[in-house]
Amino acid sequence: MKYFILVALSIILLSNSDCSTKKTERLKGKLEIAGICSNYTIKLIEGKIDTSLVVANWTDETTGKTHNNVFKLGSPCTFPATIKQGDEFYFTIDTSPQKDCMVCMAYYPTPEKAIAIKVEN
Repeated sequence: MKYFILVALSIILLSNSDCSTKKTERLKGKLEIAGICSNYTIKLIEGKIDTSLVVANWTDETTGKTHNNVFKLGSPCTFPATIKQGDEFYFTIDTSPQKDCMVCMAYYPTPEKAIAIKVEN
């Protein structure tokens, strides 16, 4: 009987561990630079994020302008075409496997750190 109770408790605890996964926090960003070929730079405006995921200070070598708390768009295939440079939007970090799509290979400078995101409505 004790063995049965231990097995039952183990199953319950293991099944609940998946449910305890914290939902990704909703963040607010701004499309700082809409570079050619989806070379997008996004600025974190609001929300808590691991600071190792963003670049604290990055200078666009084309314009010489410095941007704070930015990252490169890591999910160009799912980023809405309706969002234009200067627009603010809400997003979550997308940890699912990224879809492949055709993106041209033209270069525009971006921060060295990239994050795949999912834009929220």
